[in-house]
Amino acid sequence: MTRNPWPIVAAVAVAGGVGFGLARFTVPSAPPPPATESKAEPAKTELKIDPARLTAAGIAVEAVSIGAVGGEIAAPATVKADPTGEAVLAARAPGTVSRILKRLGDPVRAGETVAVVESRDASAIAADRGAAAAKAVLAQRRLAREKSLFEQKVSPRQDYETAEAEAAFAAAEVRRADAAAAAARVAGDGRSVLVSSPISGRVSAMTASLGAFVQADAELFRVADPRRIQVEALVSGPDAVRIAPGDRAVVELPDGGTVPATVRAVAPGLDADSRSATVVLTLTGEAPGLQPGQVARARITARPPVGGTGPAGGIRVPEEAVQMIQGRDAVFLQTPTGFKVRNVTVGQRLGGRAEIISGLTAGDRIAARNAFLLKAELNKGAEEEE
Repeated sequence: MTRNPWPIVAAVAVAGGVGFGLARFTVPSAPPPPATESKAEPAKTELKIDPARLTAAGIAVEAVSIGAVGGEIAAPATVKADPTGEAVLAARAPGTVSRILKRLGDPVRAGETVAVVESRDASAIAADRGAAAAKAVLAQRRLAREKSLFEQKVSPRQDYETAEAEAAFAAAEVRRADAAAAAARVAGDGRSVLVSSPISGRVSAMTASLGAFVQADAELFRVADPRRIQVEALVSGPDAVRIAPGDRAVVELPDGGTVPATVRAVAPGLDADSRSATVVLTLTGEAPGLQPGQVARARITARPPVGGTGPAGGIRVPEEAVQMIQGRDAVFLQTPTGFKVRNVTVGQRLGGRAEIISGLTAGDRIAARNAFLLKAELNKGAEEEE
């Protein structure tokens, strides 16, 4: 007898469904995943950098200043010796260089001898001085004798007055001979002239050779005082009329540092070749290592150009100091241990300078050059933390 299979299949299905339901309610559920922090980590805004690393990276720090962006003039400049800080040394009489006491780079004190030149002219000057001195002695003795005779009423007054005039003339001759010897710097041996420095400094140039014959007033040495220097900037004619003595300036040094300065003078007229005017700047801050002949860059705060629209009292910084950090303009403000990010609002940008409308105050010190290296270090630190 054949049985119908469908009742059996239905029973098996029902039993399976009941078993699945029991298993579903009896098996423990998996623990929920840990809740993630919804609050994002704050962005890194500070960097710790020691001064040695700062110098090695060439990151220059500058104090921000007030002035219109359009009122600042950037110009190439050259460090020059101050007129009172450099001296040309020469022999005052022709002769042969017999001694050289200083070499290139040696320190020199004011009045110190750097070389000795044997000269026949020196001998003649010394002999003239000796003869004048002898004549003065003879004239004084004659005057004393004539005075005694006149007082004894033996000699007339005319002889006494003549002796008095001759003594005065002899004394004048002594003074003339002494002045000539001093001007020629005749040495005590009476046959040499001394080459000495009128200022203190260091020997910056030297052409003298031992045993060489030199003419009078030929340059033998040059002495410069590195502390007495000035900066000469070249500006265009239209810019020159906007600059006046007393205007503030900043000199950018070759190593990336800056030194404050003021305008001392503006030379009248333009150079025939470069068609530019020379502006003389006096440094008002310390600049160790700065030497005459070095090339620099000057930024002069002048009156805004005619028709300029820039405000007269804004904060200005180098344009490269402003970096885009997390979608906002920012600068790196110096702290005792390094730098921190300071968001700023930037206005006009002109001539490599940017006007800061808000976020900084005059005197704040920021990374002015190679600030992008700080930005890279900031991003690197953020990636490492992630």
